[in-house]
Parts: sequence; structure tokens; C-alpha cells
Amino acid sequence: MKERYLNIAVAIVSIAVPLLVIFLFYVKPPDLTVGFDIRILPALNASLNFTTAVLLVCGYIFIRRKEKGSHKLCMLTAFALSALFLISYVIYHSLAEETHFGGEGVIRYIYFFILITHIILAAAVVPLVLITLVRGLSNKFDKHRKIARWTFPLWLYVAVTGVVVYLMLRPYY
Repeated sequence: MKERYLNIAVAIVSIAVPLLVIFLFYVKPPDLTVGFDIRILPALNASLNFTTAVLLVCGYIFIRRKEKGSHKLCMLTAFALSALFLISYVIYHSLAEETHFGGEGVIRYIYFFILITHIILAAAVVPLVLITLVRGLSNKFDKHRKIARWTFPLWLYVAVTGVVVYLMLRPYY
């Protein structure tokens, strides 16, 4: 019964997060004043993504070495940083004007390939991360391992390409 409620919660969050992001791209709130310069948020977001990527790799190394406690700490911290990233990302994109990539030629195609795959996989990785996390915390390690084989590379790709997109957009902020 508990597992059923967790699966329902995972499904709700997995649907709500991408819908919220899409909504905020098309519906801007009225002019709000915040107590800081929101232009720092893209750099913060890239830092959170970079740190998440490092933690994911460290967590992978730890589990390969059978260091379960260190693995768990890395993965929970990566999850927390990803959640913090999502909050910061939503705040920034709900308050800031859209930033357009100004590159031309081949680099423009490369940028859009990275961006599009990043966006699609970022939406897809939400339920994978949540299911993997729930299975690990529920001590269902066989099921955890099976889905983690998919979750890890996708989550790592999303974290790394988040940094790459930031670096490619940085001159245009």
C-alpha cells in the first residue's frame, strides 16, 4: 500500500514539474521586485549542475567500491542540489526575459542539439531519479540497481549539458 502511494506521488511530481516549467515560460508574473540581482542565478544554476555531476560520478565510484554510505550521501546530496537547481531555475525563468543564443553557423546547430536533448532528457529524468531514490531508500536494491543503470547516465548527461548550455549562453546574458 505504501509503495502505491509513493508511485502516485512520483507520478504527480513527474507530471507537475515539466508542466510548471512550461507554464512559466509562457506566463510571466507581474513585475516583481526581489531583494537581489537575479542575473546571478544562471551562474548559480550552472554551479549546482556542475556539483551535481561531480557528486553523481563520485557516487558511482563509491558504489563500485561497495562504499554504500558514501554512495548514499553523494546521491542524496545530488538530489538535494538538483531540487535547489529546479527552484532557482523556476525563479529565474519566471522573472527574467528569455535569453537568445547569438552564435551563427555550425555552433548554432550544436547549441540547439545540446539544448533540445538537454530539455527532453531533463523532463524524462525526473521520474527516473524519483523512482531510483525511492527504491534505494526502501532498501529494494535489486530494483534500485536496475533503474539506476538508466538513471545515472541520463542524469549525468542532463547535469553536464546544463553547464554546457550555460557556458554557451553566457556571452548573451
